[in-house]
Amino acid sequence: MIYLLLSILASSWILITFKLFAKYNVDTKQAIIFNYVVAAISGFVAYTEPLEISDITKFNWFYGTIVLGFIFILIFNLMAITTQKNGISVAAVATKMSVAIPVVFGIIVYKESTGSLKMVGIFMALIAVYMTSIKTAGGISIKKENLIYPLLVFIGSGIIDTSLKFMETNYVAKMDIPIFSATIFGFAAVFGIFTLVYTAIKGALRITIKNIIAGICLGIPNYFSIYFLIQALRNDHLDSSTVFIINNVAILLVSTFASILFFKEKLILKNWIGIILAIISILLVTFSI
Repeated sequence: MIYLLLSILASSWILITFKLFAKYNVDTKQAIIFNYVVAAISGFVAYTEPLEISDITKFNWFYGTIVLGFIFILIFNLMAITTQKNGISVAAVATKMSVAIPVVFGIIVYKESTGSLKMVGIFMALIAVYMTSIKTAGGISIKKENLIYPLLVFIGSGIIDTSLKFMETNYVAKMDIPIFSATIFGFAAVFGIFTLVYTAIKGALRITIKNIIAGICLGIPNYFSIYFLIQALRNDHLDSSTVFIINNVAILLVSTFASILFFKEKLILKNWIGIILAIISILLVTFSI
């Protein structure tokens, strides 16, 4: 459980950092790309086995990390578009509700437990995610022509978590977790740098020290959030569906309370109901183990 707790703390720190980006006018796109560079370096430093860069291509998971790196950047850009066209609440709901995809995958493919207590907890967790993410009393509304963007965010975010579980189970040795994580971030950084080059060609690129520092502050916890999540998924006593539900809902709780404490964020009644449901759902899923 310690790895799951550490993953929750690292991921919550990422969300808090994003809030600080808004406060200090950080260019989020640049910071994200620098973050991937730092996260990749963190993984290479953490890998203790002798390694030549060319040896990475020999790992069975190598080509999968290319795809995941691309999806990382793609989903980030889709989240930005979703926020612009549908609002931040829609983007938040689409991202967090995507936990349903790896949960269903774990139950169907790996025949994970489906006890009544656990299923009630999972259903309650999805409701909690929605209600905690909504920032207006009237809920959310999406124009039909813009529906594709949150749908792609939902699918893409779910694919990332599902792929991590699949590759961790079938291809990644325990000692290779640091280099596996680093390679994903490395390819995300490469694809991100391509976007920076494109922006530079258009003459709209202005890199600042502030954005680089922001990327460093984000990159280290980002690496560890993935590293600890993969370690948690290797726990023989926890189903992946249990790990993903507890991880996502707990991150939502920690980041919400941090927003109240440090950013004086005001919650509406729906948010408080969502928080209560989130706590109950974690207890139900945990006690169903």
